[in-house]
Amino acid sequence: MDERLNRAPVGILSTTETGAIVAANDCARELLSLDTDCVSAGKVLTDLFPASVEDTVPRLFETESIDSQEFEEYYPELDKWLSVTVLPTDDGVTLYVQDCSERYHDRRTIGELRGEVDRLTNINALISDVLGELVAVSTREEIAETICERLGGTELYAFALMAERELGGERLSVRAAAGSTGRTLDAIERTLEGKAVGPEQQAIETAEPQLVQPLGEEVAVPEAVRRAAFADGIQSLLAVPLTYGSSVYGVVSIYATDQNAFSERERANFETVGEMAGFAINAARHRSLLLSDTVVELTLAIRDNQDPFVDATATHDGTLTIDGMILQHDEPLLCYLTVRDGCVDEYANSLRAHEHIKSCRVLSTHDESGSLEVSVDSATAVARLAERGATIQSGSFSDGVGELVVELSPAEDVRRVAEHVTTEFESSVRAKREKERVSQSPDEFREELGEALTDRQENALRTAFFADYFESPRGSSAEEVADALGITGPTLLYHLRAGQKKLLAQYFEIPDHPR
Repeated sequence: MDERLNRAPVGILSTTETGAIVAANDCARELLSLDTDCVSAGKVLTDLFPASVEDTVPRLFETESIDSQEFEEYYPELDKWLSVTVLPTDDGVTLYVQDCSERYHDRRTIGELRGEVDRLTNINALISDVLGELVAVSTREEIAETICERLGGTELYAFALMAERELGGERLSVRAAAGSTGRTLDAIERTLEGKAVGPEQQAIETAEPQLVQPLGEEVAVPEAVRRAAFADGIQSLLAVPLTYGSSVYGVVSIYATDQNAFSERERANFETVGEMAGFAINAARHRSLLLSDTVVELTLAIRDNQDPFVDATATHDGTLTIDGMILQHDEPLLCYLTVRDGCVDEYANSLRAHEHIKSCRVLSTHDESGSLEVSVDSATAVARLAERGATIQSGSFSDGVGELVVELSPAEDVRRVAEHVTTEFESSVRAKREKERVSQSPDEFREELGEALTDRQENALRTAFFADYFESPRGSSAEEVADALGITGPTLLYHLRAGQKKLLAQYFEIPDHPR
């Protein structure tokens, strides 16, 4: 073969009409993995050319005449796509061979990426629907059914289940499930009834999602579940805890037939579902407490010197009283406190130095009393109780001991809440009782508020309200309202603030305190 053809970047093979190899350049030998002596040994191309699905090259030499043609085929032995051009010559046949695998790889990659984008689009739409429906539901049962029906009812996954701890126990119980559950769900429920620990329990205990793929090879999954999943064609699962703050209310598990069903993006999206479901469950718990005719009242004694309020009163004179708290999702708990018979600045400095206090601000000081705004992290007794659905009715700390009175819905696992606090903190339950909720009619509320307001405060509030002083933009200025009442602007503002404070204190059921 001519030296220029031998060094060509394209594979070139020359054969007789019967397929005997006459010449082969270096590129052809490398592409087709041919021996160096294939020409001198007089070997036939049909015996050496790698096999493909169509076997086009060998078939060519079975015909009476070979026509010019070009084709591309995949050759498994070489793991390559080859472009082959066949040209008949006066004394035989010449084949030009090129590796076109990269082009097919690019096409496959683009196809896979498009498929992944389409899948993520469908998943995002699905999760958006789930989140939208969670906003409208009001009970834990509806939350469980909504999540399972939406996730288990899609072709993307085989089935979904939601499990929670049994009331007063440690075992998990499936609350809802939807989809093609097959034998796998039965095996899961039997496992949850026993002592075996699977992904669902791990998700709740660690408050972290648990990904298992492939399911059949994961020894952490109970054997009975693995066998049932194999029979049902289930190959992967994702167990997502339902969290709100530091509380874990349950777990949602999604089972899929695809071995690699959950990409990193999908897992992040499902973590959002877990957080939103936890938020919805927390809201349902508070709603249950508000609508319940009876409540369970717990009185807890806190003696743990790691608690910032206990620690502060152990080293300073006076009493700390909780006036109100604001629970914010993923934010520190805001506490508003009153200091009595003690130095407010000393208390503030002591609290600022505590590891569980995020911030502390002095709101007011009056001789040996005053008020503070304090934000605490979740590693405090008040935060733990608030996150678990308890409403703190009152809290008082003095001489290194605190007393918290909290209310819980009868539907809550009161024993678990109490055990959680007494196990984590040096504390004890002083009293527990069930009592009827005292409701107040609007007329009673107005009558009681009317008795608390002075005539001037009521007139100032009423005039400002009807004069659209509280609208935005205001229909009347403070000066115009003051002129209507025949008083000065500062006097009007004084009466408005005093009246608004009494109204809000009555609404939030806050007793009088020095501010």
